[in-house]
Amino acid sequence: MWTDTHCHLDASEFDADRDAVVARARAAGVSQVVIPAVVAGNFERVRALAHEHRFAYALGIHPLYVMQAREEDLGRLDRMLAECRDDPRLVGIGEIGLDFFVKGLDEATQRHFYVEQLKLAKRHGLPVILHVRRSADQLLAGLRRVGLATGGIGHAFNGSRQQADAFLELGFKLGFGGTVTFDRSLQIRRLAAELPQEALVVETDAPDIPPHWLYRTVEERAAGASSRNEPGELPRIGACLAELRGWTPAEAAAITARNARAALPRLGALDAPAPHG
Repeated sequence: MWTDTHCHLDASEFDADRDAVVARARAAGVSQVVIPAVVAGNFERVRALAHEHRFAYALGIHPLYVMQAREEDLGRLDRMLAECRDDPRLVGIGEIGLDFFVKGLDEATQRHFYVEQLKLAKRHGLPVILHVRRSADQLLAGLRRVGLATGGIGHAFNGSRQQADAFLELGFKLGFGGTVTFDRSLQIRRLAAELPQEALVVETDAPDIPPHWLYRTVEERAAGASSRNEPGELPRIGACLAELRGWTPAEAAAITARNARAALPRLGALDAPAPHG
């Protein structure tokens, strides 16, 4: 069974058929999904969805949204982490990080929210789910500065081998999703093939980062063609990873699920059967 370590199930793209999306994922063999928050305003929503569908969730403020965030949102995050301390479905802090690809984002504001959320992760003893977009070195610097001991996941990793090794040394796993299905993604496919097997987790980032069989050009999307990704696509994405590694799909599912539990330890309890009585 597969574990999707990153899926924005709360996104509006799923409002019309969310239950069907979940049903298709389960039918395809996806047993667990991690739903990360992106703004303080959707903390309650992701928690509710995780409980409704027996999935997991993470709480955090995404770097693409920090320009609209307020300082009190950090206090709100701190309070909710404390309130949910004993919630087994809360598996980490995320999606947090830095994005130096999108224009118009203030670097100082991004760094402030990133470091403060790392401090909250350290205080609450939770791993982090990191947004890595042309920012690997700066993310690593923040991790070393705060001294986070819990590790986590570098989501949609697209850095160098040297940067990948640095994250691994700090106890992180690296997420691979739809991009690995494109033949032209040479660097990402090389990393997926060559990194130690214990480094790899899989994800969809649904509704984003569609695999090649869902990709649509700008012209096709303008004409109404959909490129929405779903967690049910994870087994086909994982099969591409398996081919690169020389694994069977079943081996890929087992290895990456085990790695997900190592990165986000609370997932292990969710996999366990419910106690009787």
